[in-house]
Amino acid sequence: MPLGLLALALGGFGIGLTEFVILGLLPEVAADFAVSIPVAGYLVSGYALSVAAGGVLVTAMTASLKPKNVLCALMVLFILGNLISAVADTYAVMMAGRIVAALCHGAFFGIGAVLAADLVTPDRKARAISIMFAGLTIANVLGVPMGTFLGQQFGWRSTFCAITVIGIIALAGLVLFVPQHAAADRGPGQLRRELAAFTSGQVWLSILITVFGFGAMFGAFTYIAPMLTDIAGLPAESIPWMLVIFGAGLFTGNIIGGKAADANLDRSLLVLLTALTGVLLVFTATINNPWGAGITLFLLGAVGFAAVPGMQMRVLSYAKEAPTLASGVNISAFNLGNAIGAYLGGMTIAAGLGLASPIWVGTALAVTALVLIVIASTLSKNTTGEPGLPATPASQKEKVLP
Repeated sequence: MPLGLLALALGGFGIGLTEFVILGLLPEVAADFAVSIPVAGYLVSGYALSVAAGGVLVTAMTASLKPKNVLCALMVLFILGNLISAVADTYAVMMAGRIVAALCHGAFFGIGAVLAADLVTPDRKARAISIMFAGLTIANVLGVPMGTFLGQQFGWRSTFCAITVIGIIALAGLVLFVPQHAAADRGPGQLRRELAAFTSGQVWLSILITVFGFGAMFGAFTYIAPMLTDIAGLPAESIPWMLVIFGAGLFTGNIIGGKAADANLDRSLLVLLTALTGVLLVFTATINNPWGAGITLFLLGAVGFAAVPGMQMRVLSYAKEAPTLASGVNISAFNLGNAIGAYLGGMTIAAGLGLASPIWVGTALAVTALVLIVIASTLSKNTTGEPGLPATPASQKEKVLP
């Protein structure tokens, strides 16, 4: 395995930890800054909005620069943002640190996905992307519980200090192990070429598949804690363990999904989105039972995240002449789907449809994504003669593993 992939995965681990660990530390942060829990929660939503904006704007602003240099600069931004958070003496400064760190998130994964795919042979591109995203899933499985424990034992600032150190190590790995020539040459006019990728209907269909497919998983998952306590009857102390089960599903699905997408991209998405719809339908029944809920929660994470490498690879494949901005936009699409799923789920609860109603929201979003991939795959087949990846340039077929 190229060491550059491990450096990208470590960067993804740190970024994922920054995004999610705050959820376990909200009481401590709120108490330290003398604000309410809902106000402290804005540190989460503020981060998410910055990710969505940064994924597009930062990627566009750096389109003419060498991708390795951009990634290193983004990791410096990440380190700075977490350092600001660690030493923040007011809530406003803490929010500023969160925003600074979040600005690197979308562009890092967008550019990093292009670099990861370019580090390996064409038949292993989706698996390479899944390795980079594995850092994000490991952050959920191990990093968030460990970061929460560290913050509870030694103060929440210690967690952000630890994340800062992780960022420094990841930066060193990027400098040492990611080759400068890892992606296509960039220069004057690159932004125009990147924007031209959005004239492809398949690029837009792929982005919409990402929005609805990822929104389906998080539409159901966002309100999982009250579902498990109020419907499944689990004690609050068991929630972290249920989240670990979900995280294990994410990790498992990420690895399986990368291999499946390399074998047949569109077919894998068709199968996985169909399976996601089925899992969500089953979840409406199993949420009433602790054991059934646990098993279904694992499957939700596994099937939902198994589609992620394919969703990212599909955008890259149809924007292959200038993929970086399209890749960054698709990372923003993941976060947009997350926000849409959470918002619609909250609306159904507020409308009095019950705590389990977000699962039905997720099901509707999954069906929408499934319809979109059927349309996209059919159009692709009519154009190229077979569904899936466009033809790979001969120059790329000659690449070998470092």
